[in-house]
Amino acid sequence: MKRSMKDKSTTQKLNRRSFHKSIAAGLLGPGLISPGLIGPGLLGPLTALTDKPAKAESKINHFHHVGGDYHAVMGEPGWNWNDKQKNWTNPRNFQYHQRHGVRHLTNIMEGAWDLDQMKKWKDDCDRGNMVWEAIRMDSGFIYAKPGGDREKKLQEVTENIRKASLVGVQVVTMHWTMIPIRRNGHVDGRGGSSYHSFKLEDNWRELPAGSRGIIGYEEYWERITYFLQNIIPVCAEHQLRLGVHPYDPPGLPRGYQGVDNWNAGPGTVFDSLKKYESIVDSPYNGFQLCLGTIMEGLKNPKEELLPIVKYFADKGKICQIHMRNIKGGLHDFQEVYIDEGEADFIEVIRILRDSGYTWSICPDHVPSHPDDPGGYQAFSQAFGYIQGMIDSANTEVR
Repeated sequence: MKRSMKDKSTTQKLNRRSFHKSIAAGLLGPGLISPGLIGPGLLGPLTALTDKPAKAESKINHFHHVGGDYHAVMGEPGWNWNDKQKNWTNPRNFQYHQRHGVRHLTNIMEGAWDLDQMKKWKDDCDRGNMVWEAIRMDSGFIYAKPGGDREKKLQEVTENIRKASLVGVQVVTMHWTMIPIRRNGHVDGRGGSSYHSFKLEDNWRELPAGSRGIIGYEEYWERITYFLQNIIPVCAEHQLRLGVHPYDPPGLPRGYQGVDNWNAGPGTVFDSLKKYESIVDSPYNGFQLCLGTIMEGLKNPKEELLPIVKYFADKGKICQIHMRNIKGGLHDFQEVYIDEGEADFIEVIRILRDSGYTWSICPDHVPSHPDDPGGYQAFSQAFGYIQGMIDSANTEVR
């Protein structure tokens, strides 16, 4: 009996689906491929680079992974922050991350990047079986006022992106901090630990302006717009994704320490993220989506976080996740361990799984304890917790 065209079409679809599943599960098993191999030119056009992603369905995702960044760099005893950031490819740091199943790393760099140094770091990563996935750049551009200084900084960023592409880095992130990240207290946590906290001051209008002076809302957005319109085409040329970290904490009143932050109230955090994305609607313009930071600006984090993650994940606009948990919300919160607080992170992982997210999920901002001065114990717990959620979510759809 001859099969109908409809039957043939269905069989072909099933065969293609089986083929792709066998490729993903058999040849590209967990941890055996880096995002660098699934960017533009291989699987990228099917996921993150599509303007209109296909409707998400539950399926195994072998490509999103736990990552480590500049918050947890293990150096020799006594090394300070700058030593560790300059020597982040040392064997001790690699082995620390490998013991906890982490291969994908993000470092932090300032000013004009040294290409020779970057090539050495890339060689170190290759020899150590590590993946140099992303770079956090400094906030120098956003500080620069219109004129020669801004043009100079713009050219520096352009050259830095070119250098990043030459060593195979595919993501650059930034955190526009006109005023420093704001915390103003500590709260006792479990096991004798201490949680950093913030509560909006009753007298916040009396706080002195920061070193950058008075920055109005329109001026702030003009700087952002000028940057994105000039830099995103460069990113597209080099097939490198640019992700902004939301200002931490979001939702501060306008004029707080003299600055109308780009995600300051009134309005919602979601509104500000959508506005940022819309300035240059490109797959290369997206977010280092810090979940803890976003929750800090929400009145009801339990209900409001997931729709934000899903919106940008489905559009392929997330190029890195910072997974930090909090208790509280808008104008009053504490940073807690990853497994307590407001967020149900397994639901976040399911969204990332189904959207085809291919990048790092990094622990971020852990509580402190005298027995864990570098936070390495807390980060280790977070690495395992994230990997366990990824494995659990994939098991659900096998």
